[in-house]
Amino acid sequence: MEIIEVMGRDSEVPVMPSEKQTDGLFGLADSLKDIPRAATVINQSLMREAAIDDLHDIARFAPNSYAAAGFGNPSLPSMRGQLGELFEAGMRRQAGNNGLGIPLSFNAIESIAVVKGAPPVMLGTTQWVGGFVNLQPKTAKTRQTSSVLSAEWGQWSQYRLQLDHNAVIETDRQALRISAEMVDEDSFYDYHQHRSDDLLVAYHWQPNQDTRLDVSLEYYDVEWTDNAGINRPTQNLIDNNLYITGQGVQPNGSTIPGAGAVVSPTGEVRIDRSTTLTDPLDTNTAETTLLHAKLQHWLSDETVLVNRTSYQYLSREGINQNSFVEIIDAAHTFENRTELHIAEQTVLGVNLRINDVLGYSQFTTEADNPIDLTGPLTNRRIPLNDAQKARLVELRPGLWVSPGAQYDLNGDGAGDFNLSDTTDSTTRQWGVFAQHEQNLTADWSVTGGVRADYYDVDAKDALPPAGVVAQSDSYGDWLTAVSLSTQYAWTSDLTLYATAYQSDSTSNSMAGGTVLNGIGQIDAQNFATENELYEVGVKYVPADARWYADAALFDQRRSLRNRDGSNSGIRTEGFEAQWHYAAPAGYWLTAAASYLDAYWDNSAAAQGTRKVADVFDDSRPGIIDGTGVGSPNFTLFPASTQQLQGVPEVQASLVGGWQLTEHWSVGGDLSYTKHFPLDYLQTVYIRDQHTLNLNARYRFSEQLTVRADVFNATDQDNWSPVFEGGYFGATLAFPSLPRHAQLSLRYEF
Repeated sequence: MEIIEVMGRDSEVPVMPSEKQTDGLFGLADSLKDIPRAATVINQSLMREAAIDDLHDIARFAPNSYAAAGFGNPSLPSMRGQLGELFEAGMRRQAGNNGLGIPLSFNAIESIAVVKGAPPVMLGTTQWVGGFVNLQPKTAKTRQTSSVLSAEWGQWSQYRLQLDHNAVIETDRQALRISAEMVDEDSFYDYHQHRSDDLLVAYHWQPNQDTRLDVSLEYYDVEWTDNAGINRPTQNLIDNNLYITGQGVQPNGSTIPGAGAVVSPTGEVRIDRSTTLTDPLDTNTAETTLLHAKLQHWLSDETVLVNRTSYQYLSREGINQNSFVEIIDAAHTFENRTELHIAEQTVLGVNLRINDVLGYSQFTTEADNPIDLTGPLTNRRIPLNDAQKARLVELRPGLWVSPGAQYDLNGDGAGDFNLSDTTDSTTRQWGVFAQHEQNLTADWSVTGGVRADYYDVDAKDALPPAGVVAQSDSYGDWLTAVSLSTQYAWTSDLTLYATAYQSDSTSNSMAGGTVLNGIGQIDAQNFATENELYEVGVKYVPADARWYADAALFDQRRSLRNRDGSNSGIRTEGFEAQWHYAAPAGYWLTAAASYLDAYWDNSAAAQGTRKVADVFDDSRPGIIDGTGVGSPNFTLFPASTQQLQGVPEVQASLVGGWQLTEHWSVGGDLSYTKHFPLDYLQTVYIRDQHTLNLNARYRFSEQLTVRADVFNATDQDNWSPVFEGGYFGATLAFPSLPRHAQLSLRYEF
């Protein structure tokens, strides 16, 4: 089969989402119209037009994709009120535990596919099922040698430089592409910074018309700051930036932040939104290497063999002064998938994924609400006392982490240690899958898919206490996925679809590792989180115009693994729609809107503190009616159908651009979220919010373009939850950036 490669400079109107196919998700390659799911494709031109820099920014295009702040560095997407999975080149990528991971670089990425619901059978069983994002890495082009130099200068000494060079080695046969990026950013937030280097090398080889090979290797080195936002999120803080002062006191009289601490309010002051829970002595660094290879061979005009291989190495060092530690000594992930595509209707495949993780963790002594952010930095620091150290193990001199299993050293029948996510585990996942599309009539088709994955897991304590034998365990289990969808072409432009999907999911710790529970075993419930999806929709693509529209109704259920080992159910029902239009007159628009009803499905819910008033006593009723219970005070709420905290019901966005003259163009995006509760008991709400971003671009020549962006142009004091799932809903809230500007330059040669 001949591969036609289209080269050339970007048109004034970017490629619309409906005009770009997705690769290797539901088949060999599919357009949005042919995918029986709600989906959005953000291609490279749209990424540039809307200044897409991280996973939060996908909400500008994709409905129901509002996300928590992820401690200022989101590593996972969020869709339909649930965490989603992250893929790259159709292969599952290592990401964070519960969304807490390392920042992403888009230097190596040229398009983003956003799909709602659990990954299809081709991609395999995963941990997160709200939806998934597939990052498509840059590939080398065999028709044109070209280079692009991009530079950005932003407020707060933010600098970014990228060089992307494509070299044709042999026309139509071989090419090499190198993309390098350097980021050096200080921040609006105190003691916050980001430094990273990213290098991508991509190679393309097409020895004949039937065979093509794409290989890419990326190296990423980053140093950043975990940012927990502002603690004590009262309604007065959200509405007026007023913060209640006073350092918490533990029941033993210590002013070091700790469980059950109570604050006697000393006043209420307007806090600078840059004053967040950061510390100049915190350390957060990571290195990762990613290798992707895709071999595609046409056995005949109707039969294609595809082999995909990926390897990722990750190391991370996170040591914070509030006693949080997450160290990934080494995480290796290898995956290989072979697919046989027959007549664009049938896909058969086998898959092997191996994940090996050695890491150490400690989060049991964190305590955020007792900290008075307006006081000295020592208020934020949690040095461990002897009693706390006795329940941990020393990894390095002065650095204490949890062991990877529980032990009873004194024989009293109770465990003597605090457990976090320390693990030394290896997971081998073998998968087989089949998917077939059957045409019932010329206009009506049905597609079914099945998959089975066998998990073989070994885990042991990576750091047992002195004098004991490290506990270990092995576990094996089958996880399955079944999908059924139907599509009906009402007209040549209008398609109706319905989808049903059920699958099992895993529950993992950092970097996908598996931990031992309190009795030294791998908990079977880690492989028993279930999810279901029912979705109906309509997609419209007129043949004589550059526009696209779709709408979907959905009912989605999933299990959420709680910190105590139990599973809670969450149910989401809603509606979402999107519309994309590119006019011949030189302007374009894309709009998205959604409604989400997310609630606990007759299940228990956990929160780190019951409500924010618990951290305060009742000595200053003019400021707050405190309960004096103390905080943190882990609370497990009884089973209910309470609204899921931390997620807006209504989300809407509009993105567009207009070519005013041959040289001038303008654009911008506007997003809106309806008010929603920050905590489970709904004592504090984040109000209705909007964000307006504007940009103007001047093209000096075919090669040189300069652009100015103003973000949050109306200077809104917006807020977001810090963490997914609402666990910190009564503890933390994240203040958005104020109005700020950025100047960028792009030179093509």
